[in-house]
Amino acid sequence: MANKSVWSDNRFWQRSAAWVTGFAAVLLIWLTFDTTSQIAIGTDADLQNGVTKRVPGPTVINYKITYEMSTKRGHEVPVIGEKEKFFGRDDWSEEEAGALLHLGKLGTQAKNCMNCHTLLGNGAYYAPDLTKAWLDPAWGPEGSMQAMTGKSSKEEAMAEFLQHPSQYPTHARMMPNLGITAKEAKGIVTFLKHMSSIDTNGFPRNFGKMKGAIHGK
Repeated sequence: MANKSVWSDNRFWQRSAAWVTGFAAVLLIWLTFDTTSQIAIGTDADLQNGVTKRVPGPTVINYKITYEMSTKRGHEVPVIGEKEKFFGRDDWSEEEAGALLHLGKLGTQAKNCMNCHTLLGNGAYYAPDLTKAWLDPAWGPEGSMQAMTGKSSKEEAMAEFLQHPSQYPTHARMMPNLGITAKEAKGIVTFLKHMSSIDTNGFPRNFGKMKGAIHGK
């Protein structure tokens, strides 16, 4: 009787399928736990102790955030620096900052920002990507948007624009007036600043090419 090839043995394929499925399941479980730890939001204690988290705690709004090239990783990464005033304060508590961040997140959802913009890779490309909007030099001290709104700080300029976008035309595709209140605008700006501090592995890729975006210059 001729020997049967292992490649035509159903038991071989059944055992192989079981091993592959088992390995894939273990790998998926490990990746799930690893990803969960990577995206878990940090705390105020982490920031005070200089502990770097991919998603910093809400009180990161009390600090200056810059975008700097990492030669080790080959792309830009957010860098959290010294204390910085945000809406006149640099001592927002974890509860206060968390409430503002929550308000801003709900605001972007309620106003359906992703219908035109992209946030953390989700949304549309009709309007500018907002993932690193806080770091856009246009909102800085020498930027066109801060000058246009007549405000003395980045956060105030952004909040003013969100409330009255039709008063500050930037290009042909103007942002519509969404009826954003001063309180909602403050929350949304908080959300934008926090989002800029998240380590997104260099995403969006084209942001670092903007003049003035790197090193906060």
